[in-house]
Amino acid sequence: MPQHEEAAVYELPSEMTIDQAILLATRLHRLEKLDDAEMLYRRILDAAPDHPDALNFLGVLIHQRGDSTGAIALIERSIAIDPSLPDRFANLGNILAESGRAEEAVAAYRKAIAIAPAQSQVLANAWNNLGAVLRMQTRLEEAAQAYENAIATKPGHVDAYNNYGNLLAGQGQTERAVAYYCKALTVSPGHGVSRKLLGMAYYMLGQIKEAAAVYQAWLADEPEHPIALHMLAACSGESVPARASDDYIKRTFDGFAASFDAKLEQLAYRAPQLVADAVHKVWPSAARLQALDAGCGTGLCGTLIKPWCAHLTGVDLSAGMLDRAKHLDIYDQLILGELTAYLDANPAAFDLIVSADTLVYFGPLESVMQAARRALLPGGLMAFTVEALVDKGTATPYRINPHGRYSHDREYLKRIIADSELRLMNLEDAVLRKEGGAPVNGYVVTCSREHV
Repeated sequence: MPQHEEAAVYELPSEMTIDQAILLATRLHRLEKLDDAEMLYRRILDAAPDHPDALNFLGVLIHQRGDSTGAIALIERSIAIDPSLPDRFANLGNILAESGRAEEAVAAYRKAIAIAPAQSQVLANAWNNLGAVLRMQTRLEEAAQAYENAIATKPGHVDAYNNYGNLLAGQGQTERAVAYYCKALTVSPGHGVSRKLLGMAYYMLGQIKEAAAVYQAWLADEPEHPIALHMLAACSGESVPARASDDYIKRTFDGFAASFDAKLEQLAYRAPQLVADAVHKVWPSAARLQALDAGCGTGLCGTLIKPWCAHLTGVDLSAGMLDRAKHLDIYDQLILGELTAYLDANPAAFDLIVSADTLVYFGPLESVMQAARRALLPGGLMAFTVEALVDKGTATPYRINPHGRYSHDREYLKRIIADSELRLMNLEDAVLRKEGGAPVNGYVVTCSREHV
């Protein structure tokens, strides 16, 4: 978010009432004109410091921009001024949940539920979001009941159907999950998330043709949709791109940037820690490195390697992810851009390049590895993860999988590292995460650029 001097005062236009300003600010907010909306919320609060709506909406906005601590403080002020509005407790619950404060989030949602009008959207949303937090806490029976309550409150609540489906899929009840994803599409036929989830459920059942049919139907309605295009290629094996498109990455990761860390926690996600451990084996004590977090996301890997960095740069294609990473205050520079192009533009710039689960969105790795070699300083290190291609069944040493990510053969990794004039230091088997309750096997790779 833009930085504001503590003493700065933003005057409200004289011809505009506060109520009119609130209406305009919320409209700008809905249109995602966040700079303008934030400026106007702050002007309202300069004129009326205890305006509960402005406090609430500004809190929601700055949370979107990654400042969850500030957002919680603003919404708590709004609640203290007027504790009768359930949407304030619901907003607070959302931010607490996404900040990993699950018990506090549960309490906030239960307060919203207690005071929300019957059959209201706020009540349905609170039940649905309560279910998500309870699932995160592995309180699965309570989560299921919360989703059922959301659906009973609003039978057209598409997110509750999808979330209930996710709960069932995570318990291995994939056929039941399919029924809920189909119901979500019944109540909202064009819903992209539901289509993707349904396709993924068919994949987990081993019904790849059925999964492909879901994406074909999606493309019939939206012929250029990047997620549908990518997932159809992943399921059909036809028109497979050399790497996931920029638009696919942006749409996929911008869509759940705010809840990304919590979702990965549910998947027992280990790739950032594995990469950091690999670095620490080479440099067991702080080394004051010029480092690049390649595909930095929300900063999970950068946080772990920061003590080893004199200067840490992050690059990612998702603006939403970068907004989250910015507020960790660990990066000296954050770049919105495609990885190979960025590496090519920065020769001999880094002692260390780390990449946790970014190269899983590349098929052939020759170009990105050669670019990484050029971007490393002599003696520099690269540490990364990829998913393992175990059952080859393909003419190429890499393969796109029906879940949309690529896997790579061990011998191929060795060869491209050598061909890129890098020295392989270590290549270890590892479990990177769980998916559908099953481990996702991969490799943790470290390689270096030789001294001249």
